[in-house]
Amino acid sequence: MASPFNGEAGVRGHRHLDLDLLDDPTALEAADPGGMLRATASAGAQVRESAALAAEANLEAIADEGRPRAVVVAGVGTAARTGDVLDTVAGARCPVPVLSHRSAGIPGWVGVGDVVIAVSASGRSPEALAAAEAAARRGARLVAIGAPDSELQALAERARAPFIPVPRRAPARASLWALTVPVLLAARTLGLIKVNEADLAETATRLDMDADRCRPTLESFVNPGKSLAVDLGNSVPVIWGSSSLATLAARRFADTLSSNARYPAVAGALGEAGRGRVGLLDGVFGGLTENDRDIFADPNERDDDGATRLRLVLLRDGGLSDDQDDQGEPLALEERRADAVQALAERRGVRVSVVTADGASPLERLASLVAVPDFASMYLGLAHGLDPMAVPAVSEMKELSRP
Repeated sequence: MASPFNGEAGVRGHRHLDLDLLDDPTALEAADPGGMLRATASAGAQVRESAALAAEANLEAIADEGRPRAVVVAGVGTAARTGDVLDTVAGARCPVPVLSHRSAGIPGWVGVGDVVIAVSASGRSPEALAAAEAAARRGARLVAIGAPDSELQALAERARAPFIPVPRRAPARASLWALTVPVLLAARTLGLIKVNEADLAETATRLDMDADRCRPTLESFVNPGKSLAVDLGNSVPVIWGSSSLATLAARRFADTLSSNARYPAVAGALGEAGRGRVGLLDGVFGGLTENDRDIFADPNERDDDGATRLRLVLLRDGGLSDDQDDQGEPLALEERRADAVQALAERRGVRVSVVTADGASPLERLASLVAVPDFASMYLGLAHGLDPMAVPAVSEMKELSRP
């Protein structure tokens, strides 16, 4: 069957980067008919609204049986990332294991002593529904998070389990915070993490501030989201995080680059990079040869030879008050790794962009590492003539996978 999207230039986009469009708010609005920029700017409001909705749910019911043996967060895509956020924010001090489960059903060991949090922005993800059904069948405690009046809500009601509604105003990838906050508050109810109202308020404020800094009416040279998009133009992004928190943000950035800008990206931890992946800097897309290098070139300018090159994005998180990150990794080692990788890249003529975490709590620091890259992925897609809302390959994949 022929694809209904073949030949549609607005879907396929174009190779060149339309820099004029990025600094034309009217043109940006027209190029974003689904309102993905507005949805991304709502991240702070998502934190506040989801916290209020979670407060109305009967989460205390899951704490009656005491601390669980383990917590399984079930879902796919952005829904599964919420489990990664919980695991990372809880850190090495978390008294029980936290698992992000991305397949249908739940692991065979899950039973009466465990908690399953089923997450689906649409409320109809087969993976989340199967996990919720299995949890109810095995007697595990269940929390469901998703769209109101959905299959997931109906299943939770049959199981007499708490359900937290998440209004569906945008695709799941633009609803990270709406999905994440209820997961965190469920874990707080179980006594697994310490996230207070001040942490949520400061995180929401941070997201509001970054949305304002990245608003469409600000020109590229003062808009960090647009500037990062321009930096990444026609490159192969390599995104490495200096801590567990920054690595989570790096993987989130790779997700959004794939869906919003249709860019391939390599993402991971600096520790992983130092054990092999740093070799990318010497590869065919990496360093310039001695003959290619211009010692007088501005390191922030794009290459003019038309070649596709790596662009290293370092997400740095050195803002903790103690001497270890949330997973127990020494901060001094993290910072040395980041300095070393940046120096290696610059010696090889590989351009480097740096995003640095800011904030007191782990949640706020995560927000500061996610917000600007989220906008950058949008602006990069729009500059290539792509509609970030419409991802035809995803729609076609779902259609072709139906029984």
